[in-house]
Amino acid sequence: MENLILEAEKYVTSYLNKNLESSFVYHNLAHTQRVVAKAKELSDESDLSDTEKQHLIIAAWFHDTGFTKTIEGHEQESVKIASTFLTSQKISEEHIKTISELILATQMDYIPKTKLEGYVKDADCSHLSSKNYSDYAALLRKEWELTMGKKVSKAEWLQENVSFLTNHSYNTDLATSKWEGRKGKNLANLLQSQNKIKEDAEKLNQKKAELNFKKEKLDLPDRGIETMFRVALRNHITLSDIADTKANILLSVNAIIISLVLSNLVSKLDNPSNSYLIWPTAIFAVSTVVSIILSVLATRPNVTSGKFTKEDVANKKVNLLFFGNFHKMKLDEFEWAMQEMMQDKDYLYGSLTKDLYFLGLVLNRKYSLLRLTYTVFAIGIIISVIAFAVAFQFSGV
Repeated sequence: MENLILEAEKYVTSYLNKNLESSFVYHNLAHTQRVVAKAKELSDESDLSDTEKQHLIIAAWFHDTGFTKTIEGHEQESVKIASTFLTSQKISEEHIKTISELILATQMDYIPKTKLEGYVKDADCSHLSSKNYSDYAALLRKEWELTMGKKVSKAEWLQENVSFLTNHSYNTDLATSKWEGRKGKNLANLLQSQNKIKEDAEKLNQKKAELNFKKEKLDLPDRGIETMFRVALRNHITLSDIADTKANILLSVNAIIISLVLSNLVSKLDNPSNSYLIWPTAIFAVSTVVSIILSVLATRPNVTSGKFTKEDVANKKVNLLFFGNFHKMKLDEFEWAMQEMMQDKDYLYGSLTKDLYFLGLVLNRKYSLLRLTYTVFAIGIIISVIAFAVAFQFSGV
């Protein structure tokens, strides 16, 4: 008997490792090994004969091998795989039939007709009484998602588990006496989690109701005004991005130019024969450096205090929509100020208007500096080219 069980263990272990997809995170080799261990535990404490124990353990090894072929009706595929193995081991048809019936007894809705069928079905459901039940349930939920595309919310999954454990009962007296108590604790934990989710959902609905009530009290702007602010703010932000991009381009170009000047021209100026290049190089370098400085100034952010007082909020002096006015404040103070603003239509409109206005001031500064930068860059290039031309002309006289 021991030799046949060992051969079955080797065969199933190798078979599942080679053929079972990794998406089966629950019905895998680890699950099979747990079922076999529980089947042995039940058989050791029962009055089964050695042959019956052998049939039970071999059926436990093969009961889920059919998942390598299909999910629906995998028990029938498991019977085929087990029959092929047992035939190769020269096991009689009578024994093969008994083991096949035990494998088929693990079907979800099957009602066991014999004690042996009850044992194998109880071993397959032994995880219901495990201390790690929540982990096994999580693996099964993930397997459903990976193999069947069946996504279940946490609340739905808890209800599914509560229903299953409530309606489930072990088929043998031995399994009932050993595992029913712990299964009851797992069911109690599920009910506790379910109640917590319901309480959280009720609190969330209450908060939503309060927010909706506040929205109804607040005279919100018409759709046209909302659209106007949204489009205007988006256009300002887009223009700011364009300005930053232009400044970065100028900065990069001038940085490359100054690098080339320092590496190729300046190193030659110590030679008296190249003295005619001093002034053109100086003009070229100065115009490039000035362009770099102006590009940096165009993108240089302003630093603000980041604080406000309750008096500022009461007098509607602070614009809470700009991060520079609140980034140093505590969260509870900022939340209070936002609530005050959202309950005052004039304050809300005023903040949006101020935000738009100050964005315009920032854009004016950026584009003014950019215009000056491009002017300096263009004039510097023109003068530098003329200076180099004149220098080369005189050097040749």
